[in-house]
Amino acid sequence: MSIASQPLQLWSASELIAAYASKQLSPVEATRAVLAQIERREPELHALYALDAEAALAQARASEARWLRGEPLCPPGLDPACTLDGVPLTLKENIATRGTPMPLGCAASLLSPAPADAPPAARLREAGTVLLAKTTMPDYGMLSSGLSSFHALCRNPWDLSKNPGGSSAGAAAAAAAGYGPLHVGTDIGGSLRLPAGWCGIFTLKPSLGRIPIQPAYAGRVAGPMTRSVADAARMMAHLSRPDWRDASSLPAHAQDWLALRRELKGLRLGLLLDAGWGTPASAETRAAVVAAASLFEQAGAQVEPLAPFCHRAMIDGLDKFWRMRSWLDYRALPPERQALVLPYIRAWVEGASGMAADELFQGYSQMQALREAAVTACQPFDYVLSPVSPETAFAAEQASPLNDPARPFEHIAFTLPYNMSEQPAASINCGYSAAGLPIGLQVIGRRFDDLGVLQVCAEFERLRGPQRPWPVL
Repeated sequence: MSIASQPLQLWSASELIAAYASKQLSPVEATRAVLAQIERREPELHALYALDAEAALAQARASEARWLRGEPLCPPGLDPACTLDGVPLTLKENIATRGTPMPLGCAASLLSPAPADAPPAARLREAGTVLLAKTTMPDYGMLSSGLSSFHALCRNPWDLSKNPGGSSAGAAAAAAAGYGPLHVGTDIGGSLRLPAGWCGIFTLKPSLGRIPIQPAYAGRVAGPMTRSVADAARMMAHLSRPDWRDASSLPAHAQDWLALRRELKGLRLGLLLDAGWGTPASAETRAAVVAAASLFEQAGAQVEPLAPFCHRAMIDGLDKFWRMRSWLDYRALPPERQALVLPYIRAWVEGASGMAADELFQGYSQMQALREAAVTACQPFDYVLSPVSPETAFAAEQASPLNDPARPFEHIAFTLPYNMSEQPAASINCGYSAAGLPIGLQVIGRRFDDLGVLQVCAEFERLRGPQRPWPVL
């Protein structure tokens, strides 16, 4: 699709950069177009927090001046082709930006201005991007939902009666609805990939440490959320720059993130259609993923079935560990603030109140069990394909697809293992349900092969053909 045939708010970062360089377009014009789109859609989507239009326009004017001087920002050591100067951006609410309070999606949080930018925010500010707003999330990021006790209910732009997923709820909705090309979310069990799959966008959950993050935690990563693979790759050039504040971050590594061509012929791909536990993939989901695998086969890849490698004890153990972690935070709140936490979250964390030490330790040990199982299962393959979610988007008002705090994780069986194994895993749209809802394909690579995952997804993007128009109206 040529840039002239789509509205300005849907231009990619690459298209905007080319237009800035040729003086066809100004960052101020691009920012105004996105702000106008936000004004149209935000009253029903509720994807944003701390929107600051005047600050965004001031950043856009500064970028415009740099482009007019022929001096766009590009951090030292990066290929100038990777510049993002003047491109509109949102950041998930739990990625600290200096001076903005972080409620973490929860009405119980105290609203103190953040003292400094977290690493992803710092890297993208250094790149000259135009920060429009933060994006909404559920309480403490512990739901695959847009439901929050602090933010208004976030809805899916493909169908307002549906949930965008979470916890990067607002980011996924914003990307699909044309709130500019660049968005950043976080993921500890599927919080990038699930909403990306349900909203039809692209995301990469990188290898642990590839993108420095603060605070760091086992399995927790930040990642780009975009409408194209190329825009995510362009963001990776900036987000992957080292930051000493994340002790688990990987060392600097020269990488041509824009080298997205890949020969598919001869690749060995695993196809996982049964996660071994949780909600089974629906017939529509299975059909879409199998069709995607067939496209890879037609391009010369070898696709082989992959048997389930996880089991119920793994998630039950991890559920106990996560409940206790959250219970300790919840228990430290005074009663009047405890009462403000989303009732679903309260019911979930209270399940840890009488947990014994041996149960907690056994639960913690399941992180390593999941890691070993995932790495072992994926080792024979160059990449693995699977559904992102077993089903398409669920009702907007629900906290999870089952809406049952006693069974909170049935829908993350396909995504969770790769947080624990630290492998890169992406979500890319591979089809639509009969109701017109997007279906996500997950592409998993070996540890540190983030560029390879992007390349395979870029090739699939070419193979799958034209997609349905984005839900911008």
